[in-house]
Amino acid sequence: MTTYYIDDDFVKNYEDQTPPWGFNGLGYIVYKRTYARPIFSGNTDEVERTEEWAETVQRVVNGAQQINAQLTEGEAKRLYDYIFNLKGCVAGRMLWQLGTSNNSRLGGDSLVNCWFVDIQKPSDFSWSVERLMLGGGVGFSCDKPERLGVVRAGWVDHFDADDADYIVPDKREGWGDLVRKVFECYLGGEDSPKHMTYATHLVRKAGVPIKTFGGTASGPEILISGVEKICKVLDGAVGRTLTSVEVLDCMNIIGSIVVAGNVRRSAEIAVGSLEDNDYLMAKRWDLGDIPIERAMSNNTVFVSPDQMKDMPEVIWEGYKGNGEPYGFFNLEASKQFGRMGEVNPDPSIVGVNPCAEIPLANRESCNLSEIYLPMISSKEELIDVTKLLYKVQKATAALPYLDAASDEITSKNMRLGLGVTGITQSMDKVEWLDDAYKALKAFDIEWSAEQGLPESVRLTTIKPSGTLSLLPGVTPGVHPAFSQRFVKRMRMASSDILVNYCRSKGYHVEPLRNFDGSEDSRTVVVEFPCAFPENTILAEDMSAIEQMDLVRKLQRVWADNAISVTVYYRLEELDGIKQYLADHWHEMKSVSFLLHSEHGFDQAPMGELTSEEYNSMLDKTSELGERLSGSTIMSEDDMSLMGENCDTGACPIR
Repeated sequence: MTTYYIDDDFVKNYEDQTPPWGFNGLGYIVYKRTYARPIFSGNTDEVERTEEWAETVQRVVNGAQQINAQLTEGEAKRLYDYIFNLKGCVAGRMLWQLGTSNNSRLGGDSLVNCWFVDIQKPSDFSWSVERLMLGGGVGFSCDKPERLGVVRAGWVDHFDADDADYIVPDKREGWGDLVRKVFECYLGGEDSPKHMTYATHLVRKAGVPIKTFGGTASGPEILISGVEKICKVLDGAVGRTLTSVEVLDCMNIIGSIVVAGNVRRSAEIAVGSLEDNDYLMAKRWDLGDIPIERAMSNNTVFVSPDQMKDMPEVIWEGYKGNGEPYGFFNLEASKQFGRMGEVNPDPSIVGVNPCAEIPLANRESCNLSEIYLPMISSKEELIDVTKLLYKVQKATAALPYLDAASDEITSKNMRLGLGVTGITQSMDKVEWLDDAYKALKAFDIEWSAEQGLPESVRLTTIKPSGTLSLLPGVTPGVHPAFSQRFVKRMRMASSDILVNYCRSKGYHVEPLRNFDGSEDSRTVVVEFPCAFPENTILAEDMSAIEQMDLVRKLQRVWADNAISVTVYYRLEELDGIKQYLADHWHEMKSVSFLLHSEHGFDQAPMGELTSEEYNSMLDKTSELGERLSGSTIMSEDDMSLMGENCDTGACPIR
């Protein structure tokens, strides 16, 4: 079959059309900040401009064809139209990377969102570095740290000279190799050295553009500081095995290195034991003396249905506002069921991705896409969008992966996660989901046989959809609207030309305040007044119990993976939440919680507005959305994505 590509003549039909951007044009700003790739002037490094939406969609559809999605001409054109008009979308990672040289250079690693690693050996730490530096989030285990062995006395020193034991090369693998060598000094076998010097003079300086993947280099300083912090943790454990919290700290330090080290902040989830009191206390910020790096991960515990009926009281302290509430993950149900009630064993599952919608095997990734349910006009259209996005995802799963273990498990499981978002704006369309799932399941059987591929062990999910849901302005994933009117706070690099554009339109801009109260001069927060349609279900209209009822329903009719949900709750609901989980946890796979308006986070991603506050902010601003051209362009040096945290119901992965 001849591969069909979307040509420029087809794209011209869309160039003068305005996509249905959400929230007074905020969707366009989100797109330009996060997904529009730079267009260079000729063969130079000079950025002429960044893509417009019609060009991005062309790159994405043609990129899907390049990785063997095998869309017919009609399918390619329909997929283009669906994405352009925000009816469906590939994952943010694919939106950013499809159609680039990274697809052939990095294979599937360039296109998947998140991973899980079961920490057992030093190379698991370096594997995590590389996945994070490629832009993927990483989930990791803290429940069995004794598998790493007894920590021996090691010694690592930074020594910038050509005769250092290891000279870090200026590439992603170099950072990973250094971290592995550090852990091997303390946790290696008899054949590995206990002492090492390393040099970083080859690592590019801070601010130098990273042309192939995007963003700018951080310089070697953050790497050196991270190694020193890791060594301090390991020095404190000599003569015994690491504790779960020490593994947590090492992984969080790694996450902090990557925050400064590449195109985006990292996303991590730690999964630990309900019986490990030290782990349960690791994020009790209210008690003080907690390392700031622990803010890098959301913390979750493995909880069986039997355990949920007799939970230790310490776990609920975070729910009362003392520290952070830990999420819950039902490993038993994830292994046994696809959609709840449908037995579909998957014994390979050992953990979950950072936003907890995809249960995963060791070193496996989540491969996502999404449908905007409010924008879908019929069940037939829903099924058509589902099949077209599936073909892109299946082609991604069939690509080679850099790590041999990742490649093997991906080729075996072919795990996909096709999501829906805007659900609480489209409750009348939820009844379509069961038929759409059955059609997709049948299509997977047919397409897999035709392509000589294994059937996918799982197909569907509901993810947080924080950033992608902003494009058309729909409610994120399964969540109700935070409020009828709200302020959306968005982080941007302070040098980003979009900051001045937003200022010129009257939007409030202020420096980012760190967790410790200090200001980050490299990053600003821009505030946007937003409102949902009047018929949208609001968080105040749904109790915590009603939110979990909806999760259970969607786990039966749609999601055969899991559902990422951050349940908004109020303190007076806590006793009811405890009883509900004791009664119904066997029907759920994952859940996390957030106090609706009393969480106390400074510069939280969203804040409720009264009608008067909303109108006052709106009166001071002009509508966004006209195309940016000329001098109003992000340069490659400005393209630093600063996302939200998973625990707010958003996903930070581009």
